[in-house]
Amino acid sequence: MKLLEGKTVIITGASRGIGKGIAEVFANHGANIAFTYSASAESALLLENELNGTGIKAKGYQSNAADFNEAQTFVEAVLNDFGKIDVLINNAGITKDNLLMRMSEEDFDKVIDVNLKSVFNMTKAIQKTFLKQRSGSIINMSSVVGVKGNAGQTNYAASKAGVIGFTKSVALELGSRNIRCNAIAPGFIETEMTAKLNEDVVKGWRESIPLKRGGSTEDVANACLFFASDMSAYVTGQVLNVDGGMLT
Repeated sequence: MKLLEGKTVIITGASRGIGKGIAEVFANHGANIAFTYSASAESALLLENELNGTGIKAKGYQSNAADFNEAQTFVEAVLNDFGKIDVLINNAGITKDNLLMRMSEEDFDKVIDVNLKSVFNMTKAIQKTFLKQRSGSIINMSSVVGVKGNAGQTNYAASKAGVIGFTKSVALELGSRNIRCNAIAPGFIETEMTAKLNEDVVKGWRESIPLKRGGSTEDVANACLFFASDMSAYVTGQVLNVDGGMLT
């Protein structure tokens, strides 16, 4: 059963990692996909071809969600190319970790811009469309770090905690128009980036998780699938931890 047949989904930052995993799962459930990428046109083209090969329509756009005007232009382009938008997934994010005493203002601001302001930009850009059609699902990518904090990640934790507050406020503002807004807080998800880490460090993390393993991009994508589909028609303003029990 395809849960997103005929729906059009925007995913920011989808050329790799969690965003790519979401795109692949959604394509298998019949969604047409518009996604953004920042630098790697080659990776974006590969993903675009892969997704189109499943029989849906997919297109990648080089766009910076942290830029207010670019977000507006991107949403307009998607509407022109696809005709409608049903789901927005604010997935774009970066890290620039350091202890507070060593963190530069530039690194703090950059993480806030990409991880938090981009969510405002994209939600603002799509709001008019969702209000007009009186439907829509917004899914924001937070983190367990945004729930509990983490030493050496004050900028990242602040941005992801901000996403949670933003999500709950938007849910309250737009719920009467049948627009839902939820957040996902992933824990330790194994991607191309974590594959480069020291194996002993990764093993230690796995052992500290109740389920004794890192999560997969598919684990996060399936949570997104729930929020994007009619299965969650009566769910809004919620934060779903996809963390193997880390915060239990």
